[in-house]
Amino acid sequence: MENHEKFMQMAIELSEYNVKQGMGGPFGAVIVKDGMVVARSANKVVPTNDPTAHAEVSAIRMACKELGTFSLEGCEIYTSCEPCPMCLGAIYWARIGKIYYANTKADAAAIGFDDHFIYDELDQPMDKRKLPFKQMMRDEAQQAFRLWEGSELKTDY
Repeated sequence: MENHEKFMQMAIELSEYNVKQGMGGPFGAVIVKDGMVVARSANKVVPTNDPTAHAEVSAIRMACKELGTFSLEGCEIYTSCEPCPMCLGAIYWARIGKIYYANTKADAAAIGFDDHFIYDELDQPMDKRKLPFKQMMRDEAQQAFRLWEGSELKTDY
């Protein structure tokens, strides 16, 4: 079995195990660097009561802790399903180099995990979104940005 298939099989097995144990959604993710597994996780939304604890985000958190860095440059992620918008954003922010996925977002939607409404919302101007947006105190908040911009203590990322 080729390594890509081996790592994807791990992600798929995590997704199946999660369902069989009643731990939550059927999603698994494995992060690999230089041919070695750095982190693996299933979806942890239900047991942690954390709506951001998707398999990919959980694996990213574990990989960053394991490697002692916030940049997963040089890593690849294998997910049992095409990442949702939140996970995709996290993958980009983590600078993971490549995504391998099994099920599609259409497959996920067919079993009740439909993220289409988020994609639709992102295409809308803020005043047309279902979740109300109200900007306030921008002038006051700008001070933190000015401090950041001039700080010699900042870590660029």
